[in-house]
Amino acid sequence: MSTASPLSKTLPNPEYIRWLPDLTLVGVVHDHPASIERVRVVLRKTNPVTLALELPPLAVPLYRSYAASKDFSAGGEMSAAISETDVSVVGIDGPSRTFARTFYNYVRRERLDRETLGRLYSAVRATSTRAVRCRLAAAGLGSRTEDERSFSYDCNHRDGIEACATDERSHVSAARAVSAFSPPHVAHRDAIREDCMATVLGELPGPTVAIVGIDHLDGLVSRLQ
Repeated sequence: MSTASPLSKTLPNPEYIRWLPDLTLVGVVHDHPASIERVRVVLRKTNPVTLALELPPLAVPLYRSYAASKDFSAGGEMSAAISETDVSVVGIDGPSRTFARTFYNYVRRERLDRETLGRLYSAVRATSTRAVRCRLAAAGLGSRTEDERSFSYDCNHRDGIEACATDERSHVSAARAVSAFSPPHVAHRDAIREDCMATVLGELPGPTVAIVGIDHLDGLVSRLQ
């Protein structure tokens, strides 16, 4: 495994990429201009068979519709990725059958306390509801912006790549500082998601490009090696 990017001269913050055999993990700050550009450059310069997205399978059709309309304000780096390629697109996050199995096995193995388990169930219910709303929106049965996220940043593509890259690094540092104070169930939730995503990635035909949150990179690498 290599963390060095052969595209380091042509994209912002190449340190947020991991190159594994038959798999390229592109870390992102969701909807950030630098992340969107990094995703687009990687997909233009590589030749994947599969595009894997940190999305529930139910949400993929909505992001396809964003990509078709070039509406990256709603779909961010995920719709930008879809727009750059015509290969198979797979949602690797939960809810899904793989996620349900992973959740059950994790909870049984870790023997979590009642409060942590309750918070985990609540988080899963919220994520599942959001995924269903995305699917309904894609079918025209709800707002097309049902999944629109409210992330905003102090830069945009007009400011240039260097300015956007600097802003992105600042957001990564701030998010990591805040995460140190997260309640216990958050770490368990992320571990379950990474177990699920690693399982799905290990079964996909490669070469694959996967778009995931930056903080999932190391967890996925450790599970996939």
